[in-house]
Amino acid sequence: MLLSQVEAMIAVARDGQISRAATSLFITQPALTARIHTLEEELGVAVFTRSGRGMELTPAGRAFLPYAERALAALQDGAELLAALERGGAGELRVGAAPAVSTYVLPMLLVRYTEAHPNVRLVVRTGHSEEIVDLVLRQEIDVGLTRELAPDRRIASRSLYEDELVLVARRGHPLTMGGDVDVGRIGEARLILFDRTSSYFDLTNAFFRQAGVAPRGVMELDNIDAAKQMVEQGLGIALLPTTSIASELADGRIAAISLRDAAPLRRRIVAIRPATGTPPGAPLAGFLSILDGIGELLPRTSA
Repeated sequence: MLLSQVEAMIAVARDGQISRAATSLFITQPALTARIHTLEEELGVAVFTRSGRGMELTPAGRAFLPYAERALAALQDGAELLAALERGGAGELRVGAAPAVSTYVLPMLLVRYTEAHPNVRLVVRTGHSEEIVDLVLRQEIDVGLTRELAPDRRIASRSLYEDELVLVARRGHPLTMGGDVDVGRIGEARLILFDRTSSYFDLTNAFFRQAGVAPRGVMELDNIDAAKQMVEQGLGIALLPTTSIASELADGRIAAISLRDAAPLRRRIVAIRPATGTPPGAPLAGFLSILDGIGELLPRTSA
């Protein structure tokens, strides 16, 4: 059974006459009649009968017509979906992101993306950067947003932004008063660490080792948000990424500690994809275009 035969039946049922139906399909009357006859041979029953008013559906034709209409509608929907996929207006986008990126940066990217591509189904996976790399290599996600790792020729990487780690304390903490602070003074405070398996944990420990400072005490937590809450309550100081504390710095819940002669701590955040050389599909291409303007979306700090 061919699509043209189904279209022929629907057109004749709608118009009631071979001549009008043939005109609407832009084919000749003999061609249309042949399609109807072939359809009836396929079905093994007559679907039309001639009357003084033209072509009328037989009982078998009336029973079959809804199925023919649904079949044609489903094919038309499929064609429209493919056209939307080509335009990037539908389909699926699978994104993976490291925890700090997924919490503080990815939401604003997806807001911008869904405004332009409302019909694309979004799947988000989170994990530490090494885990996101594995997901990319297994092609379980289309793109990953991670900290920069060692080069891997299986991975195509593009730089997005640098996230600086800022030493912060509760507003009014002695270390936030009076300008730059000698690095030795941070040993007076309790240090708040978070997520032992993350690079932030390692960076914080390395910073204190290199400064030759031993904090007065240590509180260890499992995520950034918990660390921020502890800082806000005055329970210690923490090195936190700027993208995670923009609002808290802006409204004065926490304050940056300005250290004298201390080099900035920064992590480069990158977007990674399999290095297959295959052009991105429309949903991914749309997301990559959003990444081109990521600098305009990142939260600003007043640190």
